[in-house]
Amino acid sequence: MLALALAGTGAALAGTGQPSPWQINLQGAASPVMESIHSFHAFLLAIIIAVVLLVLVLLIVVMVKFNEKANPVPSRTTHNTLIEVAWTVIPVLILVAIAIPSFRLLFLQLDLPKADLTVKVTGHQWYWSYEYPDNGPFSFDSLMVQTADLKPDQPRLLTVDNEVVVPVGKIVRVQVTAADVIHSFALPSFGVKIDALPGRLNESWFQATKEGVYYGQCSELCGRDHAFMPIAIRVVSEAEFATWVAEAKQKFASAGTPAQVAQSEPAAGLVAATR
Repeated sequence: MLALALAGTGAALAGTGQPSPWQINLQGAASPVMESIHSFHAFLLAIIIAVVLLVLVLLIVVMVKFNEKANPVPSRTTHNTLIEVAWTVIPVLILVAIAIPSFRLLFLQLDLPKADLTVKVTGHQWYWSYEYPDNGPFSFDSLMVQTADLKPDQPRLLTVDNEVVVPVGKIVRVQVTAADVIHSFALPSFGVKIDALPGRLNESWFQATKEGVYYGQCSELCGRDHAFMPIAIRVVSEAEFATWVAEAKQKFASAGTPAQVAQSEPAAGLVAATR
């Protein structure tokens, strides 16, 4: 009951799609993988609380029963076969109970189902660029919007100029690489975190279950402005996605090179100078 109470409290304080003030738990789930991560997290929390309470009870028993006043003649017991078997077998069983759902979750994350569309992600110092191989020859850069340019409802350090757009309920294959150093593409509410390595293409997937905007960040230290390369994915209906693709083909493909609308505030001069 305590585990469920703590899990419920955390869920109330953890937003979906972006961090919340005083957040003490995982972000809300917006994909099947993240729902499984939530379940596994609650399962582990229950086991951890049970182990802590057991150790606490044992410590109290030892302090009360075996202190000098209650037990002036100390025991000279050297071993106890039953206890030794128990403290060997029980931890093994607990680890097996943890390992089985853990392996299932890993398989769910790494076994890519048949995708409805593909998004290729390339990490740069210090922004992301995106391509849609299944939807046409266009690509675009996505950079953090400066604080001074934010609208009232846009989160600081997470809002970008060009959002990734995907349809709700569709399986999205994410192909991730890097152009310079190691980055990490992470979206907490989708349960996605995968390294972006130069010269290597890694793959992950998600299936967004709710419309909305979901934020993530680079989660691998990649240089001076590592903290200023957010990720923003907007989940829309199929009709809205088809409309966006048609507009994106005109907006981005006609430019010839990835579109760059806003510069990351801390690296504005540096990024501009390298182009």
